[in-house]
Amino acid sequence: MTPEEMERRVLYRDGLMLVIDKPAGLAVHRGPKGGESLEDFFAALRFGLPRAPALAHRLDRDTSGCLVLGRHRKALAHLGLLFKHGRIGKTYWAVVEGGPDAGEGRIDLALGRLDVSRGWWMKPDPKGQPAVTAWQVLGRAAAMQEERSGDEPAALSWLALEPLTGRTHQLRVHCAAMGWPIVGDAIYGTAPRHGGPTLHLHARDVVVPLNPRREPIRVVAPVPEHMRERLAACGWVDDAAIQAAVD
Repeated sequence: MTPEEMERRVLYRDGLMLVIDKPAGLAVHRGPKGGESLEDFFAALRFGLPRAPALAHRLDRDTSGCLVLGRHRKALAHLGLLFKHGRIGKTYWAVVEGGPDAGEGRIDLALGRLDVSRGWWMKPDPKGQPAVTAWQVLGRAAAMQEERSGDEPAALSWLALEPLTGRTHQLRVHCAAMGWPIVGDAIYGTAPRHGGPTLHLHARDVVVPLNPRREPIRVVAPVPEHMRERLAACGWVDDAAIQAAVD
């Protein structure tokens, strides 16, 4: 990441808020072990203000897509309340192994910490915090050739996931618990810890009712390179490529 690359990742900007396209594989803030983080480059996003913007919410290290930043303290407080009260809409795209039989549904499965030694790892726990995810199948396909085993190809599904609550790793744990883990999930799924595909979870769009007298702001993040092949196999069509062909 460079300051110039960070600027190119801005998807939306106004006086209160920025939405950037977070890359997969980079933590949003520095953890206890240190290392580079996305926050290290926020100074490039001041755009004339005296202070750098700050995180209004979080995305996992390996999740890509829409990340909301507040440009100053008052904006951060406002955005924090919107997130806290579930006013901000978030839709994720995921490619999962296998997939549900139905076309849409809802997962209502409480989550708790796996154990104190595993940091933020989570598990289904009836005594945990309520967690609800709405899902819809957008497409299906056979798995990529290199992942096939046996006589029958494994299936892939392209899902739209809407977290109605905001628990840590909620989408990853919910999908795995339903029997269709997210491709590339080395914690809750079947991916190897090293050398496997990148997590196929993308914060596709965010809808922010920033001003009560105006229409909510909807921002869409482009599909990351590591998800394009499997999404295309499931029926996704790159609108930009179609437009370029027409032009």
